[in-house]
Amino acid sequence: MSNPALAQESNAAGMAALRSGDAAAAIAEFTRATRADPGALPLWINLAHACRLAGEDKAERAALDRALSLDRTDFTANLRLAQLLQRLGEETQALVAWGGVQQLAMQMPNLAPHVTAELDAGRSYAEALQARLYERVDAALGKAAASWDETENRRIRAFVDTALGKRQVYHNQCAGVFYPFLPEDEYFDRRHFPWLDELEAHHGAIKAELEALLADPGDAIRPYVQMEPGTPESAWSQLDGSLDWAACFLWEYGRKNLAVTDRCLQTAALLERLPLARIPGRAPNAFFSMLKPHSHIPPHTGVTNTRAIIHLALDVPPGCWFRVGNETREWEEGKAFAFDDTIDHEAVNPSNRRRAVLIVDTWNPHLSEGERAALVDYFAAADGALAGSSPLV
Repeated sequence: MSNPALAQESNAAGMAALRSGDAAAAIAEFTRATRADPGALPLWINLAHACRLAGEDKAERAALDRALSLDRTDFTANLRLAQLLQRLGEETQALVAWGGVQQLAMQMPNLAPHVTAELDAGRSYAEALQARLYERVDAALGKAAASWDETENRRIRAFVDTALGKRQVYHNQCAGVFYPFLPEDEYFDRRHFPWLDELEAHHGAIKAELEALLADPGDAIRPYVQMEPGTPESAWSQLDGSLDWAACFLWEYGRKNLAVTDRCLQTAALLERLPLARIPGRAPNAFFSMLKPHSHIPPHTGVTNTRAIIHLALDVPPGCWFRVGNETREWEEGKAFAFDDTIDHEAVNPSNRRRAVLIVDTWNPHLSEGERAALVDYFAAADGALAGSSPLV
């Protein structure tokens, strides 16, 4: 039968024993306290602490196990167990335990400096273990790596990094239409888009037409971010209505912008030939994207995973970078890549000069021809059924 009063008395005696440096007496008192009130988690933490000071690893582990059986998310119990497993050399369990501790710590702001120091030490220990594991795995897989194709290399590397805790898994987050069961690619393999060679071959002509347009833009250039009045403050507020991130649309929601395409004839002709996603009133979008010096497009996700987004680098200063999920790339002038914009992504221009790329929509390459046709039919029916349908529906 629980006796909280006796437990409190014994706990106080145990704390006094700790202050006097008598770990054995503290263990005896805390043991008496836990017997008097076995459901009180702090008593088990105190007993584990006394056992730790006495060097009684087995007893400490038993006390921590009891504490965690009462509350599996208790931070102190998890921290002390991770440290115990580390001291005992149980590296696999210690690595897992430290991962759990770090996750808990992320939810606990304003930790005491000595706790932060303990977390830093645990993080260094775990990183060293991960590095050793990575070297061992890399050596084991290295013999076969030369035979991997682009897809296999990307997916196997991502698997290894995820399994060893070096990579976060990002998932599609669609503001509009989500298509189930498609692979969650960050960047798409180039083999899906053989026509990128033709796009890149026209880099010089496209860049020249953009430069001519920028020399006399008229009203063709506008802020990319234009929020509705009354929108709450957010990471986008700094770009709202700003030409720091500017766009010049050749196609927008499936409609050609003749004021621009008539001035960019070679680019317009190329876009007509390319296999872009074509959905009346919705796609494609094709535009020049300009990012001013020292500007940042914050992390965000797009509208639908039914499309892939193509970037062709037109005028990119050194150091400009683009992140999708876990992978960060620098644009290479004249080179194109494809990505899924419903995976968290961001862009930065840290340079002293403007960055310009051409951005176009195409189909997600994992959709079959039948699925693409079904999507076109779906949107035609949906847009015809309701007045004022939005491109996000």
